Amino acid sequence: MAAQRPAPKKKGLNLVRLSLFWAILIVGTLAAIAIFSPQDNLKEVSISSVIQRANKGEIKKIEIQGNDVKVTPKNADKPTERSVKEGGSSLYEQGLKQDKTEVAVVPPSTTGDTFWNLAVILIPVLIIVGFFMFMMRQAQGQNNQAMGFGKSKAKLYGLDKEKVLFDDIAGNESAKQDLEEVVDFLKHPKKYEALGAKIPKGVLLVGNPGTGKTMLARAVAGEANVPFFSISGSEFVEMFVGVGASRVRDLFAKAKKNAPAIIFIDEIDAVGRKRGSGMGGGHDEREQTLNQILVEMDGFETGTNVIVLAATNRADVLDPALLRPGRFDRRTQITLPEKKDREAILKVHFKKKPTDDTVKIERLAAKTAGSSGADLANIANEAAIIAARRNKKKISNDELTEAFEKVAIGPERKSKIMSDADKEMTAYHEAGHAIVGHVLPDSDPVHKVTIIPRGGTGGVTWFLPPEDKSYTSIVEFKDILARAMGGRIAEELKYGKDRVTTGAGSDLRKATEIARDMVIEQGMSDGLRDQVFHEDNGGMVFDKITHERPYSDATAEKIDENVKTILEEAAGRARTVLKANTKSLDALAAALIEEETLEEEAVAEILKDTVLPKEAALY
Repeated sequence: MAAQRPAPKKKGLNLVRLSLFWAILIVGTLAAIAIFSPQDNLKEVSISSVIQRANKGEIKKIEIQGNDVKVTPKNADKPTERSVKEGGSSLYEQGLKQDKTEVAVVPPSTTGDTFWNLAVILIPVLIIVGFFMFMMRQAQGQNNQAMGFGKSKAKLYGLDKEKVLFDDIAGNESAKQDLEEVVDFLKHPKKYEALGAKIPKGVLLVGNPGTGKTMLARAVAGEANVPFFSISGSEFVEMFVGVGASRVRDLFAKAKKNAPAIIFIDEIDAVGRKRGSGMGGGHDEREQTLNQILVEMDGFETGTNVIVLAATNRADVLDPALLRPGRFDRRTQITLPEKKDREAILKVHFKKKPTDDTVKIERLAAKTAGSSGADLANIANEAAIIAARRNKKKISNDELTEAFEKVAIGPERKSKIMSDADKEMTAYHEAGHAIVGHVLPDSDPVHKVTIIPRGGTGGVTWFLPPEDKSYTSIVEFKDILARAMGGRIAEELKYGKDRVTTGAGSDLRKATEIARDMVIEQGMSDGLRDQVFHEDNGGMVFDKITHERPYSDATAEKIDENVKTILEEAAGRARTVLKANTKSLDALAAALIEEETLEEEAVAEILKDTVLPKEAALY
């Protein structure tokens, strides 16, 4: 049975207890004062009337205590009146007859005075003692915190009531299969040991942000029903050298005591980067922490039945010693979901969201190629928010479409006022993108064109692939570059070379990035065909300063020339297409000025007469 996690100590609990103690003390003091103080409800009368009535025989008894006089009438059993006599004289001197009324003299009470004298002495002493006790407890807490500086901050999961299971996660079937083997080993270890099988000591979850690495780890915690220690890589590293290594030792010690157990390290690249890349040498705190992780995962002590899960989206920067068999034996790739997986994920997220008949999950899944699970969850949530803002009871296709576009290309900025000249320029710019992309045979089809500002752009021409793609060919890259150049070329043809605007800045930046990737990473240029000049951009700044490029200056010049050639070819193809379809360019721009937003069907109708010039064809 796994050890239960101790209840966390609340900060300030000692202060609450101390405050409660002093509150009780003060209330008790006030109550004691009320008890010991003389309290009565006697009627106040003058001493002269008391003497007159006593002389008439109407008073049974008079009690004198100092200058206070208590009077018991003839028909009463206890005093009902009180008075005050003159100090320094007796009642007989003031006219009281001795044989008429019983007179008793009571010694003055010193109980109240004694209590107040004790209170004056004890209360300050108690306050001082309480203050010193509070300071000592605070100092003890600080000492405990200092002593626990090297303790692990890992949180224990897996025994909670609300668990995440594999059935709650759609898609990533291969990844779930790998992790189900880990769970099955923890539940039935003898089945594997009988065949001499050894479960992987570590499983590295690698994938893009938002693909569900942490969610899968939580599912392992829910399925395995064993102690699951979760910690982030950044929680190991502190300013002082050795603290991270101490926390690693403490974490693995806890896991071994509760074995079989699972340790999950999120964002392990925070401590697992290649050693020697920092400026601190071997004594760098991060490297000390990494060394301790290496020893704990595969050192002299073996057979501890502790499995380590780790997640990262930068496996390329991890230290080779961390990735070797015996440490992270298995690397599980968490990929972006395919169409069927996206549909399953969307159904999970819309399970508790009411939708009407216009919502088609399969159509949304087809349009969201390249979206991660987090993106799809965000689309579902945004659709619900938009519907609630419109006071609707169910989500319709209108809200779903708006949410998809908001997540994919940014929210509309309808509040921005555009002049007629800017509106016309934006219309021609977006029409240029649309026509080039529509005409070229290997470009994705136009999904939507708008001149309403979205996000940081003045307008958007949106292309969506008809199906998921695993690879991109040279001709597809070249069509993407040509349609990216279409906006600048359309401005040039309409207003002249000297009248082009900054609206094409992001298009040109993206085109240049694609062209350089074709040349350096993919070997797709004519001058440097099948040659790759990979540059590692994941290292430290110190690495980039001290390490040379993997190619010569002469090769760098060839790279620049090939990038320039590719971009000039793309611009030439875009110009050829737009010159051959000037009527369609004017018609689409006019429609955008009037409607502001055109859907796929409307764009296709306007561009039905466009042609592909032979000069723009690649084959």
